[in-house]
Amino acid sequence: MFSRLRSDIQCILDRDPAARSAWEVLTCYPGLHAIVMHRWGHWCWTHGLKWLGRFISHIGRWFTGIEIHPGAKIGQRVFIDHGMGVVIGETAEVGDGCTIYHGVTLGGTSLYKGTKRHPTLGKDVVVSAGAKVLGGFEVGDGAKIGSNAVVIKPVPAGATAVGIPARIIPSKAGESADVTAPEKKFTAYGITQEDDPLSQAMKGLIDNAGSQEHQIALLWQAIEKLSSGKPPSDCVPGDAARTELFEKDKLNQLVGK
Repeated sequence: MFSRLRSDIQCILDRDPAARSAWEVLTCYPGLHAIVMHRWGHWCWTHGLKWLGRFISHIGRWFTGIEIHPGAKIGQRVFIDHGMGVVIGETAEVGDGCTIYHGVTLGGTSLYKGTKRHPTLGKDVVVSAGAKVLGGFEVGDGAKIGSNAVVIKPVPAGATAVGIPARIIPSKAGESADVTAPEKKFTAYGITQEDDPLSQAMKGLIDNAGSQEHQIALLWQAIEKLSSGKPPSDCVPGDAARTELFEKDKLNQLVGK
């Protein structure tokens, strides 16, 4: 029990630069308190003491602002940062090393008892502030859920989900849930600017348009050279684009790239 508590404290020290000492984490972090109380409630729940498990869960919610159903399965080194407003449902499963921020809901969309109604998070998943993951599907290892996203379908390992409803951005080359690099970069709050699918799409369109204009300018310049013995007006239209006017860099800055 104490070794697991030490592991929980260390994972907070590793992921939160505001944490100054183990004593501060032990006494001042409601996410840690909620996890510890959930273990008590989960033990009661799995040993037939259903009411007592729910009552411990209720007390934990009152003290921490974090509601974890005693039936939920929480792995090791799970960090609930800030935590206020987090709700984790009865059949939810949270894998080892996950990070969950305030306002997150791991909720269900079914009213049928005895079924898998809540999501399963794999290892090292980051669920950002305000995100809602709704349904009995799986979020793959190493996936990231952006702030305020509403996820209603499975997320592949290593992918990023952003938006309402969430759009899935596949993992980048060489990056996935099972990355074994000695130092895997931790992305606070789930996403970076380059993970926005709309700006990625706009950047692709802008780059493509800029490339086409460059090719057109080169073609007209080649035509002028080939027809150097004739008057330009006979070979090249007066409005031909011999120079590039498309401001690709400026447009990329406007979409945040």
